[in-house]
Amino acid sequence: MIELENIYKRYNDTTVVENLNLQIETGEIVGIIGHNGAGKSTTMKMIAGLVEPTSGSLRVMGRDIYKEGVKIKQHIGYLPEESPLYEAMTAPQYLLFFSELYGMPRGKALKRIDQLLDSLDLPDKNKLTGEFSKGMKRKTAIARALLHDPDLLILDEPNSGLDPLTSFFIINYLKTLRKEGKTIILSAHNLFHVETICDRVGIIKGGKLLVFDTMESIRAKLGKREYQVIFHTEEKLDYDVLNGNYIFRAAEVDSIAAMLETISAKKWTLMDLSMKESALEEIYVKLMTN
Repeated sequence: MIELENIYKRYNDTTVVENLNLQIETGEIVGIIGHNGAGKSTTMKMIAGLVEPTSGSLRVMGRDIYKEGVKIKQHIGYLPEESPLYEAMTAPQYLLFFSELYGMPRGKALKRIDQLLDSLDLPDKNKLTGEFSKGMKRKTAIARALLHDPDLLILDEPNSGLDPLTSFFIINYLKTLRKEGKTIILSAHNLFHVETICDRVGIIKGGKLLVFDTMESIRAKLGKREYQVIFHTEEKLDYDVLNGNYIFRAAEVDSIAAMLETISAKKWTLMDLSMKESALEEIYVKLMTN
């Protein structure tokens, strides 16, 4: 679907993206995360065909986006981090205007607009976008990116500044789009959302891609796993205590197995057995601070 090979992007003497190699498959949701200025937005703009690399090869759907950009861009929907609307228009008027830019037949456009407004829960079709809440404005901008039914959706901070309920709605909506076969690339500062929804995650630091893999593989390589046993006994033991129960923690399965055998042999009461893995946020902070 998308191939970036040895991509560099420089502005004068500043290298913004350095030797980026990336492959994204059809139907994936991919998260690109990093600090401000790391090169996330520039990378997404290059994939969208809005910014040309200084050097390297970039192919979307098997085609060079800078040689066949007009054809390819018909299949791309792009949502920038800041996406102001025409505030003197209603959402249907705004979307109809953009449908004309896409060259969509009016009947097809009106049907698509109704579908998008319903699926994105924007029922008030007579309200001006200038009177919308931030969440409603963001939903309208997402509708604009989806208007021409693109195969590839590129979303730069789709949940930026939104309340938790609206953010949750948009994340679930993206899952629905994945089921429809859409390929989605997104950046987000909310790493919990990235961890929850993305098939693979790329972490960029200083223009360099540090890691690009599934969360399972990223945790295995860079995270840690801790097991915890909570049990009760009237004996006095040298373990942490929580609500009158003892807590035993270990990183190795063998240590946990040995403790479970001890609990059974001594007829102590097993209260809970759990496992905790590193969250993406922990791994991200570790990479950024090393």
